[in-house]
Amino acid sequence: MPRSTPDPGAALASPRLPRSPRVLLLVDFINPLNFPGAEDLAPAAVEAARATAALKDKLARAGVATIYANDNYGVWQSDFHSLVSTCLGMEGAPGEIAKLLYPQAGDITMLKPRHSAFYASPLELLLTEMEAKELVICGLASDMCVQLTAAEAFLREYPCWVPADCHAAESDDAKEAAVAYMAGVLKCDVRPSTAPAPRRKSRGRRDL
Repeated sequence: MPRSTPDPGAALASPRLPRSPRVLLLVDFINPLNFPGAEDLAPAAVEAARATAALKDKLARAGVATIYANDNYGVWQSDFHSLVSTCLGMEGAPGEIAKLLYPQAGDITMLKPRHSAFYASPLELLLTEMEAKELVICGLASDMCVQLTAAEAFLREYPCWVPADCHAAESDDAKEAAVAYMAGVLKCDVRPSTAPAPRRKSRGRRDL
């Protein structure tokens, strides 16, 4: 019986992106924590990662897709999975967080060059193709990459849930200020991950 000829393009074929009206966006959790102030961030970051891991499992059971949006730390020769491997091999908080939030099959991963997950990244295209209507944003740090990502989501009229226990900052004051800004100005839902899931909202223009 003649053998079938393998299709050289089959290995390059990829499944379509999942349709996911709600998307979990994990910002900068896979992180070597090697910057000034990281020692202050690390304990709270681990706690936020634990809460996020539990939330991720819960949302996955409900069919919610996950996108990891992570800094490339200026290394354009890197890729996301190399970063995961590096962090898994590290002691302390970076390794613990990577083990808690190791990406699973079907999770979507991307690198970003700046603070916001939207800036100069494919995120907006991914969300459009996934028919996303709202975001759940978790990550590091509350007052920088998480807040700036929430701000750009607000500009794009995505309702956002930013659970207060699923992100961390270098100080309680910094986190509290970020939470207040996201709730008051960006109209984010900031209830913790253990609270009942926010009722889905239709995507539409917000009152300013």
